[in-house]
Amino acid sequence: MRDGKRILELDRYEHSLLIHSLNEQRNQMIKEQEPTDAVDEILLKIIDAPIARERKGWWRSEER
Repeated sequence: MRDGKRILELDRYEHSLLIHSLNEQRNQMIKEQEPTDAVDEILLKIIDAPIARERKGWWRSEER
């Protein structure tokens, strides 16, 4: 598998659900005294992810 970046398009609900789920996983790991470094990094990436402006143009038209 190639290393590379993945881009996900999430609406506000999906973004919130992902953050909540990862936070629950992190809390469970803390309770079990496991390291949370990986989950912490992912949470920060998701929280700090920029909001993309929607592109408008003929190629994005619903009428096609």
